[in-house]
Amino acid sequence: MSQTISFIHPSSLAFPPLESALTEPNGLLAVGGDLTPQRLVQAYSEGIFPWFSDGEPIMWWSPDPRAIIPTSDIRINRSLRKFLNKTPYQVSINRAFDQVIELCADAPFRHDETWIVPEMMSAYRQLHLLGHAHSVEVWDQEKLVGGLYGVAINGFFSGESMFYKAPNASKIALVTLAKQLEAQGITFIDCQITNPFLEDMGCVEVSRSKFIKQKQAMQSVSLTCGFWTPRIVSY
Repeated sequence: MSQTISFIHPSSLAFPPLESALTEPNGLLAVGGDLTPQRLVQAYSEGIFPWFSDGEPIMWWSPDPRAIIPTSDIRINRSLRKFLNKTPYQVSINRAFDQVIELCADAPFRHDETWIVPEMMSAYRQLHLLGHAHSVEVWDQEKLVGGLYGVAINGFFSGESMFYKAPNASKIALVTLAKQLEAQGITFIDCQITNPFLEDMGCVEVSRSKFIKQKQAMQSVSLTCGFWTPRIVSY
């Protein structure tokens, strides 16, 4: 199939075939449309995600290969394991979604301009209110020191971003999510695109075709009722 960028009209929720995505830049599939909850749910259901900077049109991506973390292979090195054994942190689910996405946008380790622009923040807050976007929070006493957020379509979880303000806080958020999902029979977390941090945590790359098959399998898994209910969880 030829590679070409499609332009999406706001009146249509249809995306082009994933095979038509560009190889350079890797995975760019389409431009345009909007960030309504309906379109976002449709996109994630197909393994597509939006990623763009302020002042740019909405860009939709499906990279090949795709970065994932197998939940059974989340990497806990010796120093992190020691930290987990003595940490005072508490971990929660969906208790501070708005704070998490704001802190992800302003994470101090970001050297480039954030892609979590106000339009994106508003869209994912709507998804959260509708039960599709979720956060994991790490607390030191009453202070939010780390976390992550992403989108879930049944058992398929696609991570969007994370932050930390204290040592190991984002790692603990990721480990906790992986262990919680593994207990539900979920085999991987979608990381979209790899980076050194994710690789250290056990991230691997798989072909787009393999990813889509795995995604479809996880979308058929229904999580336990109340899994995303705001609560304290163990790691």
